[in-house]
Amino acid sequence: MSRTDDHTTLFRSAWSIYDAIAAENYMFHREIYALVTGQLHRRAAAGSYTLLDLGCGNARFLAPSLRSAPPDRYTGVDLSPAALAEAHDYLEGIDGVSLHEDDMVGFVSLSVDRPDVIFTGYAVHHLPSPAKARLFEACAAALAPGGELLMVDVAREEGQDRDTYIRTYLDLMRHEWTAVPAAMIEEACDHVAAHDQPETVSDLFAMAKAAGFSLAGVLDQHGPHHLFRFSI
Repeated sequence: MSRTDDHTTLFRSAWSIYDAIAAENYMFHREIYALVTGQLHRRAAAGSYTLLDLGCGNARFLAPSLRSAPPDRYTGVDLSPAALAEAHDYLEGIDGVSLHEDDMVGFVSLSVDRPDVIFTGYAVHHLPSPAKARLFEACAAALAPGGELLMVDVAREEGQDRDTYIRTYLDLMRHEWTAVPAAMIEEACDHVAAHDQPETVSDLFAMAKAAGFSLAGVLDQHGPHHLFRFSI
């Protein structure tokens, strides 16, 4: 099996677990993405707009929002070629789609486009703090005047350290996400423990302010799951 085949298999295995979790709405995709759709309708009502999706994965959850409030141009960026291959199918019929295999911080840092909306869904918490700060800086520099960053992500409680957050989140997964097979949950727990590096809301707001965003707010929250809006 080639390295590409290995990565494809790993992606599809991980995404099947993510799908199983999302199907039970344990991360509140339904509520949060309904509000994302509303935000895109608000943007579309003001005129044509363009959208850059960072860490787009297969775009499954954002695609219905894009169909409901179509942008003039949609650009998706992800490191996984397998994810991008699936994104082509989920985005079929949407005009102006462009997909790129790239690191999201690097891509937006070098972008010559000026998107009106930058979106990212459950991706930023994988970055260490310095990379998050660079991402905010790059997004603030890249956005068109009046632009905004919509971010779906997890966040720690104020005063909660990472170890306590991880321990609490794994307890939640193991004891409340019971409709998903235990073996899948354990794989997901391994991923969270190894890769999740969420910030507190106040830390995210401080990064955004330092980067040049003038407004920062929480549009929705369900436990650690948030929808943020950062405006230029």
